[in-house]
Amino acid sequence: MATLYPLKFTPVLKEKIWGGNKIETILKHQIGPLKNCGESWEISGIVDDESVVANGFLAENNLNELMEIYLTELVGEKNYEKYGLGFPLLIKFIDAQDNLSVQVHPDDALAQEKYGQNGKTEMWHVIQADEDAGLYVGFNQKVTEQQYVEAVEDGTLETLLKFYPVKPGDTFMIPAGTVHAIGKGVLLAEIQQPSDITFRIFDWNRVDDEGNSRELHTEEALEAIHFEENVGDFKVKYTPVKNKTVTLVQSPFFNTNLLEMDMQVEKSFVNLDSFVIYMCLEGSAFLVSDDIKERLETGEVVLVPAEVDRLTIIPDPKARLLEVYCS
Repeated sequence: MATLYPLKFTPVLKEKIWGGNKIETILKHQIGPLKNCGESWEISGIVDDESVVANGFLAENNLNELMEIYLTELVGEKNYEKYGLGFPLLIKFIDAQDNLSVQVHPDDALAQEKYGQNGKTEMWHVIQADEDAGLYVGFNQKVTEQQYVEAVEDGTLETLLKFYPVKPGDTFMIPAGTVHAIGKGVLLAEIQQPSDITFRIFDWNRVDDEGNSRELHTEEALEAIHFEENVGDFKVKYTPVKNKTVTLVQSPFFNTNLLEMDMQVEKSFVNLDSFVIYMCLEGSAFLVSDDIKERLETGEVVLVPAEVDRLTIIPDPKARLLEVYCS
């Protein structure tokens, strides 16, 4: 019998100028005094924002403490060899009541050279979207550095961005170096490398309560953008199949599947050598491992440690889950 068990964590909630209330109304999180809750960090090893266990005998321990104690039992041998004591992913929900800034994240090479950190490749899976809501990912044409600089300087960058109208279930892969922004009216799940390095390019001329504009990172962004790779289709193509594991994204950084369920599914992780994360986007389900039974409600996230070889998922009566792992 495994020592570890499916772990739930207390979300780390973030007030954002562009945030709203869907993390509370749709995902059922208690946001307390926050007026504009833009992000809920569900699983994080980022220093000062570490996730704290909320269930079982490990309750009140944070993720980095678990990493130091359980090592490969928690993340798997390959992940431990690659990432050491750093947890390999950062898992979030994001609610954009207003447009997020247009931004870009550095790749691993640049981030390591300049900041000694990971780069940031990420993916988005849309949970809910208002009418006419969408996402900005990449450019809508080939853009040279000079054209980009001129557009930033004269405030016309938006005309170069590719806009995708979205609906629930739409999925996007955003490699590091890709210019992007979440548009207003979108609630989504974000899976990413564990990095919080963001270079803000354009912030829609917003000001805070004191009339101050947010800081921009024009020079840093110019160095981080992969201009040749910013043209193309960043939307993931897939076909849901009820009660089957459907691949959304496979990458060197993370793998994400979709599970839409109305009947019991048996999962075997014997050959996976990785932890597995389940994000409940809709409905609810029971996760059964050995003699432990954990209920997963809409908006909840659970981390299944690598040493857990088998899991039974029982929808109650139906559920839509994202399944995430590294290997």
